[in-house]
Amino acid sequence: MTLHDDHRPHAVAALDGQSPCIAEARRLAAGFLSRMRTEYRTPVSQRAVELTQLVVSELVTNARKYASGPILLDLRIDDDLVEVQVWDSDPALPVVRDADASRVGQHGLEIVKAVCQSVEAVRESVGKRMTARLVLTDPHG
Repeated sequence: MTLHDDHRPHAVAALDGQSPCIAEARRLAAGFLSRMRTEYRTPVSQRAVELTQLVVSELVTNARKYASGPILLDLRIDDDLVEVQVWDSDPALPVVRDADASRVGQHGLEIVKAVCQSVEAVRESVGKRMTARLVLTDPHG
């Protein structure tokens, strides 16, 4: 874990895009939020930890599925939010499909949009970056 230029704590991991990288990314997310609780006294609900792991899993899975090569995961705290950024080498921006209960699979971005405060995809000079933001505490205590 490092401190960002503006002193916001964050964690970064370069993932190789191979099979165990999804589990590794989930562990990194849970460990990062656990450290935020203990070292920085940041309020983080168990629900936020679980949803962050879900979002990380979905975004890294998509990066692994649609892009070849490495994946960069960046987690940071921004006020009362956790920001999850996933970079991959494929410049194609994802398209969130309309909800369709009869469709098997390909619901990952629907899920991410449903549990996050915001989700955005940005094309970069090489590849793209997905950014999702989730609240750290439960809305009702």
